[in-house]
Amino acid sequence: MNERGPMNLEEGWGLMQRGITKLKNILEDLPESPFSSEEYMMFYQLVFNMCTQKPPHDYSQQLYDKYRESFEDYITSTVLPSLTEKHDEFMLREFVRRWSNHKVMALWLSRFFHYVDRYFIYRRSLPTLNEVAFACFRDLVYRKVKGKVRDAVISLIDQEREGEQIDESLLKNVLDIFIEMGKGQMEFYENDFESSMLKDTAAYYSRKASNWISEDSCLDYMLKAEECLKREKDRVLIYLHVSSVPKRLEKVQHELLTVYATQLLGNEQSGFHALLRDDKVDDLSRMYRLFSMIPRGLERVSSMFKQYVTAEGTTLVKQIEDAVSNNKAEKRDMVGLLEQVFVRKVLEHQDKYLTYALGETFEIFCNKIIAGSSSAEVLATYCDNILKKGGSDKLSDEAVEDTFEKVVRQLAYISDRDLFAVFYRKKLARRFLFDKSANDEHERSILTKMKQHFGGHFTSKIEGMFTDLALAKEYQSHFEEYLSDNSNVSPGIDLTVTVLTTSFWPSYKSFDLNLPAEMVKCVEVFRDFYETKTKHRKLTWIYSLGTCNINGKFEPKTLELIVTTYQASALLLFNSSDRLSYQEIMSQLNLSDDVVVRLLHSLSCAKYKILIKEPNTKTVSPTDIFEFNSKFTDKMRRIRIPLPPVDEKKKVIEDVDKDRRYAIDASLVRIMKSRKVLGYQQLVIECVEQLSSMFMPDVKAIKKRIEDLITRDYLERDKDDPNIFRYLA
Repeated sequence: MNERGPMNLEEGWGLMQRGITKLKNILEDLPESPFSSEEYMMFYQLVFNMCTQKPPHDYSQQLYDKYRESFEDYITSTVLPSLTEKHDEFMLREFVRRWSNHKVMALWLSRFFHYVDRYFIYRRSLPTLNEVAFACFRDLVYRKVKGKVRDAVISLIDQEREGEQIDESLLKNVLDIFIEMGKGQMEFYENDFESSMLKDTAAYYSRKASNWISEDSCLDYMLKAEECLKREKDRVLIYLHVSSVPKRLEKVQHELLTVYATQLLGNEQSGFHALLRDDKVDDLSRMYRLFSMIPRGLERVSSMFKQYVTAEGTTLVKQIEDAVSNNKAEKRDMVGLLEQVFVRKVLEHQDKYLTYALGETFEIFCNKIIAGSSSAEVLATYCDNILKKGGSDKLSDEAVEDTFEKVVRQLAYISDRDLFAVFYRKKLARRFLFDKSANDEHERSILTKMKQHFGGHFTSKIEGMFTDLALAKEYQSHFEEYLSDNSNVSPGIDLTVTVLTTSFWPSYKSFDLNLPAEMVKCVEVFRDFYETKTKHRKLTWIYSLGTCNINGKFEPKTLELIVTTYQASALLLFNSSDRLSYQEIMSQLNLSDDVVVRLLHSLSCAKYKILIKEPNTKTVSPTDIFEFNSKFTDKMRRIRIPLPPVDEKKKVIEDVDKDRRYAIDASLVRIMKSRKVLGYQQLVIECVEQLSSMFMPDVKAIKKRIEDLITRDYLERDKDDPNIFRYLA
């Protein structure tokens, strides 16, 4: 060619068309041999020469245009006619085939025209050869047949829903073309196919649901709905893009469940309440699974469950109150009985509600206020009733273990676990200190279960109480050895002292009681002994927890009285005085009014009237006069005189609120010390997450504690954004 001079466009393109014609024949499955390497190099060299001739014989622009025209001519003459003459599945197969052939044609021609792509297009910033080929198919083929293709795909999907076998791989290949047309974006897939597919899905299941709801029972309807949802999910994963999963399922869920939610849940024969009433475990689980899929579905289930639980709880409370009323029990006994029966009923329902995977709504039952007491207090009282001597629940060891397991599981659904822990420790302290615990193994068993479920931080103080009692026995043994080794040292009376660690035990009021002389020596002797053991600890005497055995010499006979230290101190005053006024007793004992009223009431107004009160009324007042009742007697030789119980509920709740403030402060400081800088929302979320194992902190309380930490220079607000906090080291 060089010898003849520059090649003209017509001659060169004529040669080029031979290769293009051969390529088309190969694509149309006409008899044609594959391209050899010599042919490939010939066509490449031809394009190279036509692009490197000196102007005006540089035909780069013309070849670029001819490249596009080659695709346009082939599409117009061959591709489009082949698609328009076919329909349905056959058309879809042709569509896939034509796109595959188009990519093969673009691959080969881009090799022949490589020099144009590499130099001419690059210098002119024109669309690449691949981009030109892609645009030709998109604009001339895809845009013309996309509606027809979409309708054919949707038709096949509906056929499959009706149970017909379809070629799923074909659908996937077709839909992949919609995605490829977007070049990484989902615009073509979503606008040209998905939106119509979703409308068809909604219409299809709207028709189905309308028929089922009128023809089938609620249970059969749910079976069909569950099966449809499963198949739709499988279908999506097989041939639709993954982004269609939530959209497609949402349409199905809306038409099958949301539209008919009221009818399904409220059906008298097979709705939610009926299933609960009849213990239909499988059907309830299915209903829960289905309604968990739709917006506010579980809210509606939860609402109906609340109605059911509330109605059942109200009926239960009324039944118990009626039963107690018929037995003419005292009010205090009635409340106690009410609480215990209610907890037992909750434990009975526990397996039922948790089996239905309705744990969230089971919390309603667990956190119900019963007779003015919180669920935390009632559950602690229930445990105390099982663990103390003389409790009303007489259970076998196996039944006790099973009950403890249920109690701990129920505790997991109680929001105020810290409140439970405080009430439990208070009752445990009374069992330990007043020798009321029925079985040490049972005490340790429930402790182990709580530790396994809620961690060591939840049970650390309770474990400390157990440790204290073991150490107290050692102290008592050493004290007795000390007395034996020092014959000149004697408390004068039998003395047992239990040394407790303040941080483990509930808090108790401490008064500087003016001890009787008989007791003063006891305290001094033990203090001297204790100082031989440690110099770094201070003993604080809690006389309100003390117990004394004293002899009462009455005219009929001598009785042994088991009383508290306070009661004993008051009674011993009458060894030196026949009559004492209220004010004299209070002054000599150095106790507060409320304590003096309680102890004098127990000795003069209750069952055992050791003291005679003037005037003879059922209440104690500051003007009363008391004298020893020398004529008192009882058929027993040994009697226990209890103090009236004190309602410590208010104080416990106040103490817990105070502890919660400290816990929130500590949590906020820990988080900020670790994170240094944090936004308000994230700080609140992390604080709630840290504390939720013990209690659910109120967001307002957290906000208040943040403000307090700012005033105390632990935190500061960001100057530019008041919702950002910084830790001040």
